[in-house]
Amino acid sequence: METLEEDELCFPQLLNTSCTKLKRSQFEAILTYIILSSISLLTTTLNLLVIISISHFKQLHTPTNVLLLSLAVSDFFVGLIMFFQIVLINGCWFLGDIMCTVYQYTAYVITSASVGTMVLISVDRYVAICDPLHYSTKVTLKRVQVCVCVCWICSVIYQSFLLKDNLEQPGKYIPCSGQCVVTGDYIAGLADLFFSFIGPVTVVVVLYMRVFVVAVSQARAMRSHVVSVTFKGTVSVTVKKSELKAALTLGVVVVIFLICLSFVICLFYFNSCLNPLIYAFFYPWFRKCLKIIITLQLLQPDSCEANIL
Repeated sequence: METLEEDELCFPQLLNTSCTKLKRSQFEAILTYIILSSISLLTTTLNLLVIISISHFKQLHTPTNVLLLSLAVSDFFVGLIMFFQIVLINGCWFLGDIMCTVYQYTAYVITSASVGTMVLISVDRYVAICDPLHYSTKVTLKRVQVCVCVCWICSVIYQSFLLKDNLEQPGKYIPCSGQCVVTGDYIAGLADLFFSFIGPVTVVVVLYMRVFVVAVSQARAMRSHVVSVTFKGTVSVTVKKSELKAALTLGVVVVIFLICLSFVICLFYFNSCLNPLIYAFFYPWFRKCLKIIITLQLLQPDSCEANIL
């Protein structure tokens, strides 16, 4: 009976303070390991390709793509920290309190940055669709780069403040050896719920509802205008077709992100793997970049000047 109890503990030598392992069959543990490892590898690889593509090719240095780059960076790190989830397959953490705090802190920063980037993407599409004549002056490359930097810096500062006690005393809130958790007070939890979820989701939903209404109304106006002036030849349109396609693509990204964020952490991790697949499906430039990278044409002189669009 004593042997059985020891086998159920994360640290058998710490009989009184050790956490218990999760009860999983060998098949379930192996299957979970394979699935998480595959998602982690796929997520890091695909998002690294997005990062290389947007960073390397000058034609892709646009405000919208800078936002996609920020999202790809956060998704890339999500893929990396998934390796820590693999460590926790049996419910035991063997890397110590300091690494536990670093892991949890990094995960929270990445999540905050991802949510902030989604808000910026929504603002970008809102201006592009609802105020297209002033888009190029309002949304410049430099302004978007500054906004992205501010988003990441604020995420780091915000989570540092929120997890202050955990950073100062790693393992302070861990009830038993072998567990990896960070926590705070009730008020901080409510504030985090609002600033990291309710507030951003509300902004994203409102902006995209406005984008949808404007896009539909402009599409109807364009159709009626085409019918009335067909004999006059070409028609001037307020919103470019490419902008509408970008709004649709990023809208899909945002919706899937919100769905995954609203459910469980596994779906949130899987969402980071889905984003590059969405880009590959909707964006021809991403498929062209993949071909250039895979065939090593990227190493050729002046490859950054290649015609991607």
